[in-house]
Amino acid sequence: MRSSSRFELVRAFGFLEAGAIVTGSVVGTGIFLVPSTIARETGSVAGAFLVWLVGGLLSLAGALSYAELGAAMPEAGGEYAYLRRAYGPFWGFLFGWQQLLIAKTGSIASIATGFALFLGFFLPGIQEPALSVPMGTHTWALSGVQFIAIATIVALTALNYLRIGFSGAVQSLLTLIKIAAIVLLAVLALSTGPGRWENLQGGLGLSPVHGGLGYVAALSAALWAYDGWNNLVHVGAEVRDPNRTIPAVLIWGMAGVVAIYMLANLAYFYILPLDQAMRSERLAQDVAVATLGTWGGTAITLIAAISSLATLNGSVLSGPRVSYAMARDGLLFDRMADVHPVHRTPVKALLLQCLAAVGLILILGRDREAYERLFNFTMFGTWLFYGITALSVVVLRRRCPELLRPYRTLGYPWVPLAFVFVAAAFCLGLLLERPADCGLGVAFLAAGLPFYVYCRGRGR
Repeated sequence: MRSSSRFELVRAFGFLEAGAIVTGSVVGTGIFLVPSTIARETGSVAGAFLVWLVGGLLSLAGALSYAELGAAMPEAGGEYAYLRRAYGPFWGFLFGWQQLLIAKTGSIASIATGFALFLGFFLPGIQEPALSVPMGTHTWALSGVQFIAIATIVALTALNYLRIGFSGAVQSLLTLIKIAAIVLLAVLALSTGPGRWENLQGGLGLSPVHGGLGYVAALSAALWAYDGWNNLVHVGAEVRDPNRTIPAVLIWGMAGVVAIYMLANLAYFYILPLDQAMRSERLAQDVAVATLGTWGGTAITLIAAISSLATLNGSVLSGPRVSYAMARDGLLFDRMADVHPVHRTPVKALLLQCLAAVGLILILGRDREAYERLFNFTMFGTWLFYGITALSVVVLRRRCPELLRPYRTLGYPWVPLAFVFVAAAFCLGLLLERPADCGLGVAFLAAGLPFYVYCRGRGR
């Protein structure tokens, strides 16, 4: 153990806060931005619902696997701790490195970009340059989207610097607001909206517009909308009664999210025919306008922005716990394990995450395409380690049979093995569909190898 801090994290999250971390982290920008993408890629109502259902079941299978690991090892860092124990420190380091430079920071950057895009509804011209600096024959420019995204990340980092119980309360409030708003919109659309049930009968075929890879692209978008369910295990060291809370919240939280997403899509296609849904740039807003009028579009855009903030706060809150755990074990700068003596938050790990996410926005994000570019960048590495972590359920059953397991994965070993197989197939499909984005993620991952050798040598 190598920590320069005398202070430890405290168990401040009860069942309500833990539930808000799971549902608040998952239900974010995705359900507002990607339904039209899924409709375009599948080309049918049935195909879109199939993708949402498969994505939900896959995520639930992952949550079932993680529930066993989280209950058995409720430690800071989540997957980092599981991989380190199952495969050794090298695999734990690789996960932490990709979280710092690819997955978690990329997710934070993309969610913040989505939040800025929602504000574009109220601030026309937000994609235009807000700051320009001449640099020889070229001009470096910072768009309004980038400026707002960066400012939001900095503000939420400052919020999570404060006492952990306060950030948990904020997460609970934001999550309650957005879940209630999504369900209310769906109920109003289905009960009073000018829709037709015939819209759901059109385009029942399952032949995708772009062939088999069209379903890969659609599933990628759906899995992005479901992503974030693993955030809870990152703060396992701060959950009260983790042996029971973590499994219950993961399983029931994800089951609830799947139900909410299916209800929302039912309302979307009830109000808008398939061809209109495929052309829509802001599907949720269009449905709200059709149901409630102009003010409805304004209201749902505001709710989408709040939803983005809750998801972003969940990611900013959970991410630094991985860097904290790595530093505590000597696999990152020692100071990253410092815990504030009053607020009991990993202050320096929070700052490092903030700087990395801001750097990604400056490099990759300028316009609307930045949102898709950023989540494509993160999905390959994210699902690669999802699969490796789920496999550790099987590995640890064999290597550590003495480990106390308050919860055992339902359907073991078939549920984790099926999840591993699908994760591998999904990563292969992503590699074929988007080789440039995946290649960039692999390059960032490989860049950590010299740093690992340095840290191990310093540790010896």
